[in-house]
Amino acid sequence: MPRIPAHTPAAEPATDAPAAVTPLDRLPRVVDLLAARAAEHDRDGTFPYQGVEAVHEAGLLTLTVGQRYGGPGAGLADTVRVLARLGRGDASVALLAAHTLLHHAEQARTAPWPAALYRRLLTESRRGPALVGTLRGEPGRPPAVTAHWHGDAWRLTGRAAHCPGAEALAWLAVEARTEEQQPRTGTFLVRADSPGLEIDPAADQLGLRAAAGHDVLLDGARVGTDAALLPRGAAPAGGRPLTAAWRQLALTAVLLGTARAALDWSAGRLRGSTAHRRPIGELDARLTGAEELVHGLAARTDADPAAADRAPTVQLLAARTAADTVQQALTLTGSAGLDRRHPLERHLRDTLSLRTQLPAEDAVLDALGEALLGG
Repeated sequence: MPRIPAHTPAAEPATDAPAAVTPLDRLPRVVDLLAARAAEHDRDGTFPYQGVEAVHEAGLLTLTVGQRYGGPGAGLADTVRVLARLGRGDASVALLAAHTLLHHAEQARTAPWPAALYRRLLTESRRGPALVGTLRGEPGRPPAVTAHWHGDAWRLTGRAAHCPGAEALAWLAVEARTEEQQPRTGTFLVRADSPGLEIDPAADQLGLRAAAGHDVLLDGARVGTDAALLPRGAAPAGGRPLTAAWRQLALTAVLLGTARAALDWSAGRLRGSTAHRRPIGELDARLTGAEELVHGLAARTDADPAAADRAPTVQLLAARTAADTVQQALTLTGSAGLDRRHPLERHLRDTLSLRTQLPAEDAVLDALGEALLGG
């Protein structure tokens, strides 16, 4: 894979040489492009191919590819920064980018993908946007997909609902439970064009409509042993804290970016109104505080992975603030905020949908309480 320019200049740049353009330099233009098309895709429920292509061409879709694979190896802080900005343009595109960036970041840290398969993903990423989706079971329930051994490979069967980007994915990481005497739950890497995999275009959700969260039907889809990431024994309770922190903070960043876009529009709508100065200022202060929490913890986690333990608390507080910001902005702008000619009602729907991508509040609070009080 071609090396994407790093975020810092060369050690001794020529004094008359122009500075290299980095993916982060291209970010404002990409955000403007996403924002220009977001309402159209939301209204029609069409997939934002042009927006995803723009994210890819800017080098943002492979920002977290590890340096040992020829990528820039962006950390959590840069990832959060990018996703928050993309969320201001189009939450659906930002969500799709987040899932792909998380897979590349995990590969850079722990290399769960077999080398040959990951090289294939990188080759596809060089040719165009290679989106990677994740199909997980509902929290507290067995996976909706089962895997049974058939001959020389695994066969996946089941139906997974609401898979973001289903119609345009290159790969799916499917959580499935094996039909063994002692069942194991693992991740199976499936090419999106595999026989036995179909997309049911039934999505008609309230928000994130451009993400095309269709259902995925698996009917004996074949997965070789090299693409089956199965634990040798029992998986650790709660999974890996660092992996969970990356996911929680990345998706919270998308949510915060969407809330910031909502507040910006509302402030523009109310500009010149002295009566709204204090309430708008209050919303800005709270949202800025939430942004600082998320960005600050992301930077701390890059420096010290032990800080990842704080992610559930931070994402809960930030998600609450983001949702409240959009709802209060709607209250301030009145009926205009619900007019579909304006973006605020879309931001409201997108924030509601984004919160379902995060851990349930009850689960987070219960875990925090248990840590303090014991079982």
